[in-house]
Amino acid sequence: MAERRQEIIESAVESLHSKGYASTSLQGILQAAQIGKGQFYHYFSSKQELGLAIVDYCFEKWNQRVVCGIFTAEMTAKDKIRKMLEGALCNQKADGGKCGCFFGNLALELSEHDELFRQKLNRMFEVWISHLKIILDEIREEEELPLPMESGKLAQSIVAMLEGGIMLMKNRQDVQTLADIADVIKKMVNIADEGREDVA
Repeated sequence: MAERRQEIIESAVESLHSKGYASTSLQGILQAAQIGKGQFYHYFSSKQELGLAIVDYCFEKWNQRVVCGIFTAEMTAKDKIRKMLEGALCNQKADGGKCGCFFGNLALELSEHDELFRQKLNRMFEVWISHLKIILDEIREEEELPLPMESGKLAQSIVAMLEGGIMLMKNRQDVQTLADIADVIKKMVNIADEGREDVA
């Protein structure tokens, strides 16, 4: 039962990411998962419950890839930020900058209207900011950064810049927009440009 539930969640992720919550129909979910309505309600009481489960699933995937794979890995603080930026660019380049950030898209669509979604999405951003604060504090132990700003505020600003850059990139459908934002963030934390070519 748990395995089939997981399959339904995984089959609906792409639609929720590319179309958004409101435009992802229950019929489309049923078709993607190749199940009937009765089977769906055996695993989920509503589309909202499925949507919240998808957010949990994507958060766990993000946590493994970014928190475990980068933020708590054995590498320098600057390399952690560099890897984070490279990962963001790689993810967006995969679909030509058309879909944007899964969490950012849903935050813009649902935070005002659904408190359960808002809380779950906010959790991801708070985890992201808290880890960045720790990394920035590590950099500050070695050197002074260009901006005389408390690490928590700087971490929040970096996340806001990346999410805003992804939104602008999505509107332009041009990944170079996000690459330019990443370059600005590197300068904010004294990360030398290692000769990255502009994104084609």
